[in-house]
Amino acid sequence: MQETPEQMRLKDRKLMLRLKNTKVKEIVAEKRRLVEVPYIANLADTINTLVANRVVAVPVAAPPGQWIGAGGSMILEADKLTGAVRKHYIGMVTMLDILAHIAGDDSVNGGDETGDLDRKFVLDCMEVLSKGIHRAMVPLDSQEENKPGVELLESASSYRMLTQMDVIKFVKAHAQQDFQDILSRTVRDSGGLTTTVFAVTNQTKAIDAIRCMRSASLLAVPGFGRKLVGTFSATDIRGCPIAALQPWLQLNVIDFTSRVFENPSYGAPDLVNSPRLLVTCRLDSLLTDVIDKVVTTHVHRVWVTNDDGALLGLVSLTDIIRAIRTVVIADS
Repeated sequence: MQETPEQMRLKDRKLMLRLKNTKVKEIVAEKRRLVEVPYIANLADTINTLVANRVVAVPVAAPPGQWIGAGGSMILEADKLTGAVRKHYIGMVTMLDILAHIAGDDSVNGGDETGDLDRKFVLDCMEVLSKGIHRAMVPLDSQEENKPGVELLESASSYRMLTQMDVIKFVKAHAQQDFQDILSRTVRDSGGLTTTVFAVTNQTKAIDAIRCMRSASLLAVPGFGRKLVGTFSATDIRGCPIAALQPWLQLNVIDFTSRVFENPSYGAPDLVNSPRLLVTCRLDSLLTDVIDKVVTTHVHRVWVTNDDGALLGLVSLTDIIRAIRTVVIADS
């Protein structure tokens, strides 16, 4: 039976209320304590922290009053009882930053925003994440109020990291209840397809691919010879021994990812994490199926191919969040 206009309006209103009434800190409350590195950490320390905790980015903590935070920010951790400031988060270091540095590209910047998100709702944070910001720090018990003219001023006793994947998992958890209409759209119709794709050949050296990724602000590139043959991602550094980084970066992208996957420190090999696993969809795939693949395989993009395996584009977490937000805003 076809829904009446009134039934559709009620569904849209329910979805809007879900996104406007759910606070961001409700999503991150059960996440583990923030993983960070001190400002004096060297490259090896940072890599070890990323690998040991299986994360792709960490905030950098420094003593208060000695440094200016990224973008002039003042993201502080303070004692819950006394209010005394213990540390100042001055920026973020990602896997790609480290790889780019090793590859010889010193034009490194954080690429991610930290900000005051504890009082914001899911719909608010979707605006930021839909613009390509991959993560943000969320204070669990903020001691600051929003102040016009003050650039990212925040003080809290503890923080958690909100990622694009957290928002995608939230959407998936409420898919049947609130997001069914949006997620039943195809990749073609949802507006979530990105057709401009930077690709390399399977013979491209890993070090050259990383330099290109850094200059183009990319987190992954497909091996491309008209047909999709693999994915080279910044997260492939996980499991690569520090001593082997420099020589392994001279390998082509396919050999590099294979070496990393076979290395014991990468973890137990499985199909989901295999560099040979191509997470793909078609133009007529439903958005809900794309989200299932993203969450199940824990990838940050799904390649869109035709029946012959030729690459047509991609759907990233940014694209999914933007598509959902666009529909919600338009319907409201």
